[in-house]
Amino acid sequence: MGAGIAQVSACSGIPVVMVDVQQDFLDKGLATIRGSMDRLVSKERMTAEKVEQSIGLIRATIGLENLSDCDLVIEAIPEIPELKFTTFSELDSLCKEDAILASNTSSISIDEIAGHTGRPDKVIGMHFMNPVPIMRLVEIINGSKTS
Repeated sequence: MGAGIAQVSACSGIPVVMVDVQQDFLDKGLATIRGSMDRLVSKERMTAEKVEQSIGLIRATIGLENLSDCDLVIEAIPEIPELKFTTFSELDSLCKEDAILASNTSSISIDEIAGHTGRPDKVIGMHFMNPVPIMRLVEIINGSKTS
């Protein structure tokens, strides 16, 4: 999901910081993005030039601290509640105070996730449909304190 979210964001002209815990995962994500875009080129839905422009907007890196200047952080990690809670707690301490923290969760309460931050008003759900580059639909979920 994360690779698809990064792809559609970059193809829309939005700079992306793609973070994972291992370089192998980042490499796999970038390869997935490249493969998806190459298929779009072969179907004449995208130009090779647009692929290179979009790939150029993606910075792949290890470490959540690299998200400190982002305005919107979209989390797409496994549906393990404790992992999401600790990740959002860490994001809360690292990201600028006006950053919006979004979860791609499909099953965990946004209020529960937001409760692990000091900014429940800035936490939302962004549930992308799979596969993200094909399904042009995202569900936005607010929590009870989302502004």
